[in-house]
Amino acid sequence: MALTKDQLISELAEATDTTKVTARAFLDHLKEIVTDALDNDGEITLPGVGKLKVVDRPARSGRNPQTGKTIKIAAKKVIKLVPAKALADDINK
Repeated sequence: MALTKDQLISELAEATDTTKVTARAFLDHLKEIVTDALDNDGEITLPGVGKLKVVDRPARSGRNPQTGKTIKIAAKKVIKLVPAKALADDINK
């Protein structure tokens, strides 16, 4: 089961002994910081979590699963997460 935004806010509020309103504001501001960093530098490191970076995905051919017809998929930018060693080690205990 995935952690919802409300569950994450509740966990943050409890862990930091603040209100849910403060935790929500913190989470919203974190999103703004990450977005600005990715727009300007193309990457940001979240200590203990990993590195988020923007990667250009080239245009490519694909297939429509309903019709089987070949389609062109446009080039776009995607965000990749390279997990931190500490996170990987915690998961692989």
